[in-house]
Amino acid sequence: MVVGTLKIDLMLVDNRSLKGKRKVVKSMVDKVKARFNVSIAEVGANDKWQRIELGISAVGNDRRHIDSSLNHILTFLDALCLAQIVDARMDIINV
Repeated sequence: MVVGTLKIDLMLVDNRSLKGKRKVVKSMVDKVKARFNVSIAEVGANDKWQRIELGISAVGNDRRHIDSSLNHILTFLDALCLAQIVDARMDIINV
C-alpha cells in the first residue's frame, strides 16, 4: 500500500474577510473532490483571512500513480487561479 500526502500553502491577495476565504476554500475543495479520488481538507490557518493551508491524501498500490495524481492536483489548483501557491510539500510512503 502506498500513501501520498500533499500540503499546500496558498495566499489570497485580494481577500478582505474570513467569509471570502471560506468561499474560495469551499470552491477549491469541491472542485478537487469532483475531479480526483482523494481526501482534501483545510488543515491550518483557519482564522487567517489571507492564508489557506490544504491537506490532500491519496492511497493506492502504485507509487508512480500516486505521485502523478498529486502532481495533477497541484497543477489543477494552480490553474484555477483562485489563490497563489506559496509552498507545496509532498510525501509518499510505502506501508
